[in-house]
Amino acid sequence: MSVLSDLRTLVVHPGFRKLFTVRLVSQCGDGMFQVGLATLFFFSPQNMATAGGVATAFAVLLLPFTVVGPFAGPLLDRWRRRQVLLVGNAVRVVLAIVLAVLIGTGGVSTLVYVLALVTLGINRFLLAALSAGLPRVVPRDQLLIANTLTPTLGAVSAAAGAVLGLLVGFLVPDAVTDSASLVCAGLLFGAASALALRLGRDELGPTTPARVGVSDAVQRTLRELGDGARYLVRRGTPGLGLGVMAVHRFLYGVNFMALILISRNLLSDPTDARAGLATFGLLTGISFAGNGLAIVLTPLAHERMSPSRWIVVCLGAGAVSQLLLVTTPLMGVVAASAVLLGLSVQGAKIAVDTIVQRDTHDDYRGRAFSLYDVLYNAAFVGAAALGAAALPDTGWSRLVFAVLAVVYVVVALLYRGGTARIQDTARPVLAAEAPGPGTRSRTDGDAAAE
Repeated sequence: MSVLSDLRTLVVHPGFRKLFTVRLVSQCGDGMFQVGLATLFFFSPQNMATAGGVATAFAVLLLPFTVVGPFAGPLLDRWRRRQVLLVGNAVRVVLAIVLAVLIGTGGVSTLVYVLALVTLGINRFLLAALSAGLPRVVPRDQLLIANTLTPTLGAVSAAAGAVLGLLVGFLVPDAVTDSASLVCAGLLFGAASALALRLGRDELGPTTPARVGVSDAVQRTLRELGDGARYLVRRGTPGLGLGVMAVHRFLYGVNFMALILISRNLLSDPTDARAGLATFGLLTGISFAGNGLAIVLTPLAHERMSPSRWIVVCLGAGAVSQLLLVTTPLMGVVAASAVLLGLSVQGAKIAVDTIVQRDTHDDYRGRAFSLYDVLYNAAFVGAAALGAAALPDTGWSRLVFAVLAVVYVVVALLYRGGTARIQDTARPVLAAEAPGPGTRSRTDGDAAAE
């Protein structure tokens, strides 16, 4: 099944077209914003990249959001998700412009870190809202196709934004490189906010939005997230999926740190920050070719195996990517590993997204994807800590990559064993899908949710 035919299947739904457009524009802005931060924190001529320095930057940007992030879920289950896309992107416009001014006039400061943290936090919130709203604009039997295309093409849009940001950085003087990328990102955020107005106020759900104050939602957050986590575990398949993706994100985080260091300090002259940035941009683009392979291969794999089996295959591809890195840090080998890792990460993510959306009641979907994002951030922070302790400043360690390959294999075996004990098939999550007489009854979690 080709990408174009899959896309034609989905674009017949007006709501999908509108939501997909918001995603593409918003994530293109994400790419430009993130490349601006990357050049500032990791590839500025005045900074030398070390394993500890890279880990510190990741921790400053992501660890606080790991603490704040859980509060997004209950709000996504109460606030109109269309309004989240509208207001969230509008707020990011202001933050991006303020950051551009601060960086252009004073460079990196504590305030820059704080505002970058807030902007990235809103980005995670928006991505969760986009995923939670997707089942409201496409039929359930097309969710796999939608999950194959929307996050992956969204990532392609982010990559395009990153490339544009890099081009802007190379075209403008050094003094305004980072600021220029952030200003352009702010313009795209504004466009995404305006495009969200094309969606109906209630089109993305939740089914019965309630008007609650932020303080009330915060007070009930821990209880509701605990309830959501217990629900996902009871459901079985979504709980296992979130767990395996958290581990996958951790392993990817170590690789991402290594890629920055290898690009800056091993494959390029460590004193030439722009050359390191160009190498990193090239390898990141190559990694997105693996994402493209996931677009093509995941639907084909779905015709032959369950989503959980495809996740195991993707984990196997991740193991092979690490074994390649064990051999040598030559450019060609690193590039081949990046393609395999891109396929592994995106292919598994598509399958997990499908499982979570397929088997999670709409009343819990916002919390499910909020937990998803929190696990993503926590895993990346953990990866940063491990990378700081285990990786040399060159980024390449035969022992580290060998251990990561073993971990991939172990996780694949554990996940396969876990899914073998439960029925990995679509389960009724809505009242209209309740089984009739003589069919298998729903779980207690489903009954409670309805």
